[in-house]
Order: sequence, then structure tokens, then C-alpha cells
Amino acid sequence: MEQRHLGRTGLRVSRIGLGTLTWGRDTGEEAAAEQVKAFWEAGGTLVDTADAYGGGEAEYLLGRLIGGLVPRRDLVIATKAGSVRDPDRRFDGSRGHLLAALDASLERLGTDHVDLWQVHAFDPSTPLEETLQALDLAVSSGRARYAGVAGYCGWQLAKAATWQLAAPGVRTRLASTQMEYSLLQRGVEREVLPAALDLGIGLLPASPLGRGVLTGKYRDGVPADSRGASQTLAAFVEPYLDETAGLIVDAVATAAQGLAVTPLQVALAWIRDRPGVVAPIVGARTAAQLEAALSVEALSLPEEICRALDDVSAPVHRYPDQDWSTL
Repeated sequence: MEQRHLGRTGLRVSRIGLGTLTWGRDTGEEAAAEQVKAFWEAGGTLVDTADAYGGGEAEYLLGRLIGGLVPRRDLVIATKAGSVRDPDRRFDGSRGHLLAALDASLERLGTDHVDLWQVHAFDPSTPLEETLQALDLAVSSGRARYAGVAGYCGWQLAKAATWQLAAPGVRTRLASTQMEYSLLQRGVEREVLPAALDLGIGLLPASPLGRGVLTGKYRDGVPADSRGASQTLAAFVEPYLDETAGLIVDAVATAAQGLAVTPLQVALAWIRDRPGVVAPIVGARTAAQLEAALSVEALSLPEEICRALDDVSAPVHRYPDQDWSTL
């Protein structure tokens, strides 16, 4: 699999990442092992997890597979910290919480460092400079090799990245930002993506298949074995089952038919090759589903197909994006 630099850093990662959101909850050890093996054999390196996934079980499961199944040196392990189970506070970006969470992640993963450590979300209750100091301490101590963020809107990302570049002392450049991005959700193109491109930050799209909807599996209803039918993820899928999404899914299916490939391959190839994108993070339920996603490696969409998909999925951005000086 082709490798790409993560932002303006020396870290290289596979251009498709393996997600572990459902590990330890809907995906057991045997299925996870099959996925990691298939991913590694295809040349994949970037494995993305978080301390909040499965209440820590995803990290623990990945740790059990490192070394015995796949050499640690062959993987780029990315994890996140900052999400908390507190009815009064969803995120904790304090230095104390983040560093303690990193230590706990390392213990579950069974490793002395992670390759990419990400703040899971912006915490308005903590000064941003304190949150960023945690990243600096993690990297300077060797517990993390590179640092990034997730869930930061445009101004938050620009402020954090600029602080790291301009503040005095040894600061850790932000390597990445992780946000939802697909043909069904192009909101990052408004401010997040321009900021990332300008500041040399690599984008890691989450839910690149529109929460599974872009595979076309929901065109005739909700399959009983799908995420859309599960108690835990039905509400996650439901927003993308409306008429607008259906028109985009139909366009993807038409393009796939014309290219003699699958809708999954079309949707994934489109997002993979968007400007600023480093590696879409793909979460699969089975190894077979993952292998279907990995088969996109040999596919590059014709320019006319890309233009047609761009048009049918174009988000409505007016003020202040529209050039009002020409009106």
C-alpha cells in the first residue's frame, strides 16, 4: 500500500487506516486478529484507536495482538485521550487528565510509546495552552512520537497549530487532525480543511463511507445485521438515511456500475484522493469487509467521475464563503 507523510512531518503512514471503534464491544478478539492480519498483509500500517473505545477494551485488544501477531515496528499506532464518562463534562483536556490517560493507554497497549497521540476533542473548560502542553510533555518524554487533535473546528485547529508554531520554547508541531469527512459529510471543506492545508496538518477522515451508507447497503432498507439495526449505532447511522443522502448514494452506485467496481470502492477512492487527506480511517465489522475496502488500492477515479460526484454532493456554503464582491 502506498505510504504518505502525515502533514508536514517525517512520519509516513499507509493511505488507508484501520479503525477500532467497535473493538471490545461488537468486535471480539478473533475478528480483530483477522482484521489486523489482513491489514498488515496488504501493507497497512496506521491503526487508530482511543482510550474511550469500548471503555479501554479496544486498546487492550490491540495490545494483545501487537508482537505476537504483527511486529510492533510495522504498525503506526494512533490513540486518543480526552473523552470522559461524566454527565457534567464530556471532555477533559487538562494536563493532568491527558497525561494520566496516556499512561493508562500505554499500559493497555503493552508498549512504551504510541506513534501518534491525539486530543480527542476541544475542551472549552481548559485553557488551550494547557492542553497543548500535555502534547509537548508526551513527545519530549518519549511516550508519543507525534501529536495531533480530533474534533477541532476551524478556528480551534488554527489557534492550536499557530500556538505550537509561534510560542517560545520547544513545541510539538501538530501532525494531524481527525474529523468526519465523506461524500455525505463535506463540512470540513468550509474551514477545517483550508486551515489544515495552510498549516501543514494532515487530515485523517473518520467515517469515510458515510457511516456505512455509501456502500449502498441501505438502499432497500436497513439490513438486520448492519450498524443501522444495532441498538448502539442505529442513531449514528439514521441521519444519513434521508432523501438527500439517497441521491448521493445513487450517484455513487451509478459510477460504480460504469467502472465495474463496488460503491464502497468509489466512495473510498474519492475521499482518499481529496486534497489534504492523508488516510481515511476505515472501521470494519469483519475481515471480509476490511479486505473489500483495502481492494481500493488499485483504483483511481477518472476525473469526470470525480467532478460528477463533487457536483452531486456539493455542500451549500454561502456567506462568508461566497464572493459577495461580484454580486
